[in-house]
Amino acid sequence: MINITFPDGAVRQYESGSTALSIAKSISEGLAKKVLAASVNGQVWDATRPITTDASLKLLTWNDPEGKNTFWHSSAHLMAEAVESVFPGVKFWVGPALDKGFYYDMDLGDRKISDEDLPALEKKMNELAKQSNSYIRKEVPKNEAISYFTEKGDEYKLDLLSNLQDGEITFYTQGNFTDLCRGPHIPDTGAIKAVKLTNIAGAYWKGDEKNKQLTRVYGVTFPNQKELDEYLLMLEEAKKRDHRKLGKELGIYTMDDDVGPGLVLWMPNGTIIIEELEKLAKETEEEAGYKRVVTPHIAKENLYLTSGHLPYYAESMFPPMELDGTKYYLKAMNCPHHHKIFAAEPKSYKDLPLRLAEYGTCYRYEQSGELFGLMRVRCLHMNDAHIYCTKEQFAEEFKAVNDMYIKYFKIFGIDKYVMRLSLHEPSKLGQKYIDEPELWKETEEMVRNVLKATNTPYVEVPDEGAFYGPKIDVQIWSTIGREFTLATNQVDFAQGRRFKLEFTNQHNAPETPLIIHRAPLGTHERFIGFLLEHYAGKFPAWLAPVQVKILPISDKFIPYAEEVMKQLRKAKIRTEVDERNEKIGKKIREAELSRVPYMLVVGEKEMNENTLSVRRQGKGDTGTQSIGDFINALVKEIQDKAE
Repeated sequence: MINITFPDGAVRQYESGSTALSIAKSISEGLAKKVLAASVNGQVWDATRPITTDASLKLLTWNDPEGKNTFWHSSAHLMAEAVESVFPGVKFWVGPALDKGFYYDMDLGDRKISDEDLPALEKKMNELAKQSNSYIRKEVPKNEAISYFTEKGDEYKLDLLSNLQDGEITFYTQGNFTDLCRGPHIPDTGAIKAVKLTNIAGAYWKGDEKNKQLTRVYGVTFPNQKELDEYLLMLEEAKKRDHRKLGKELGIYTMDDDVGPGLVLWMPNGTIIIEELEKLAKETEEEAGYKRVVTPHIAKENLYLTSGHLPYYAESMFPPMELDGTKYYLKAMNCPHHHKIFAAEPKSYKDLPLRLAEYGTCYRYEQSGELFGLMRVRCLHMNDAHIYCTKEQFAEEFKAVNDMYIKYFKIFGIDKYVMRLSLHEPSKLGQKYIDEPELWKETEEMVRNVLKATNTPYVEVPDEGAFYGPKIDVQIWSTIGREFTLATNQVDFAQGRRFKLEFTNQHNAPETPLIIHRAPLGTHERFIGFLLEHYAGKFPAWLAPVQVKILPISDKFIPYAEEVMKQLRKAKIRTEVDERNEKIGKKIREAELSRVPYMLVVGEKEMNENTLSVRRQGKGDTGTQSIGDFINALVKEIQDKAE
């Protein structure tokens, strides 16, 4: 018999060799039908895999992220089986699950899959799913695996095998499809009830432009048709809100091949949004006791060797420039520069906490295949700051940073968020992480305690910490439910010692400060990309590039419109006049399409009465107001940062 410990702490005995699925059936048949996989001692397993030792067990369903991940990875295998039945001889590279759905990279030889092929592949996937074929796991010796894929002439799987050893190799088979895969998978294909293949793209093998380009087919599946229909509706709405499309339509930003990939050119409208965000950050940080600094865009190699970013971070940095025999790097992060500012003058405990803030420009060499609009760029402007404090001050400072996040969430109407507490992996100390096991435990517990004490929603994620300490990744959701990573809040117990940072404590002895890295608004690039999609381009008045557009009914009323514009601009309201010789209906439609919050229609009546006919974006005519009343109301709306 083996002891199985459930999440609630209950312990039950089962026969050795029992599976998570059989254990679920012993509890209830209804539960067993929902089980997709299992967490066994913290590792995600097939629900049908025998458990032979005492273990902690969590049954994973569609409601668990690991359950969805297993479901979608299994769906990738189902798609591969369908593709193989239509395109015999196809070779597969990798087929991972994504945040929503899955893809599989494949080599079709001289053949091609087009959008016209997708409905037939979906139909085949549905046919195969209804067969309820089991996903069967088999451990395979390396020589046998090599022989299998050599016979098939599959260089892609042979390449994967070259990095694996005996005991690490498993095959999974469902129906007529067998693949090299570590798993896990759902019990059988019958759980897959709704299928949609969404698009086709090209992808270089291993992400290397020098290698062959493979075909990547994306898809998504659900356990019922209703959820798929809801997802497809959301997808259509997301297309309308695509920040790349809106960014072009609204004149927010552009990119140019002569400038370079991932390097954003901010147009006047986008620059206004940047300045408003910076103004908000500066006002907020000034109230919170931050001091602003400015640092250069490049630094000597030695700075990043001291910080430890070289060699840990070298692949994400631009290649060095050599001047007078010295290597210089484009700045990929602001922290080493801020540490030098801290070290420039002696500090005592009375100077702490010291909070240094900068909207710093950084450069990161994202791979070309990973660049994506404003979300993944090579030049970024970061709402960065570093807090130098004592251990005793840490909890209060860390809480204050989280409070700042929540303040921003309220301003931007972000209702759903979660903090991902990223931890280290003990087996990777000295490689991926600074080799300080006790400090890792201590600082991780310090962060955990603050999150618990403040009732902040969070999840723990292993093996995703920064190399110098645990961090929080802030996950937010837009109004249509799309998830974004906004920013990070990091604890650093290593940099202070590496830079020999010290302050004199109460006992007149030198002490190294603890450092908090934080960026509540992330980068201009990513955050404006999020806001474009979150608001569908309809920014609140305080943030809109053009806050008011005045629409004279005819040329006769242009002088009155310009006089109104002068008064609005005097009140610091961003205003334009549409002086075109067009019908008023067209002017209104185009102002609506350009997402201007307020439209002021002026004609004979308005000019004679010194009033304005006010229209609100998306709400239509809201009535007539005096110029003064309109200005007072809008100034208050802007000051309150109302949505």
